[in-house]
Amino acid sequence: MAEVKKENWFTRTWNKTKKFFRELRSELKKIVWPTWSQVLKNTAVVAVCVLVVGVFVWVFDIGAKYLVQLILSIGG
Repeated sequence: MAEVKKENWFTRTWNKTKKFFRELRSELKKIVWPTWSQVLKNTAVVAVCVLVVGVFVWVFDIGAKYLVQLILSIGG
């Protein structure tokens, strides 16, 4: 019966590392970068959404403050 020699730890690790970087390189080739106009459009959408949510939180905060003041004035 022929003995199959097992690769040592360093050889196995090196082969796995080479395979990882080979696959990483092939995946990086698949990336499609957005155009400058797409970046600007997406940035504008994010800025508007942040502004809308910020205004909503601000209005809610003011309303909650007045509600708490009303409750405390009634009870005090």
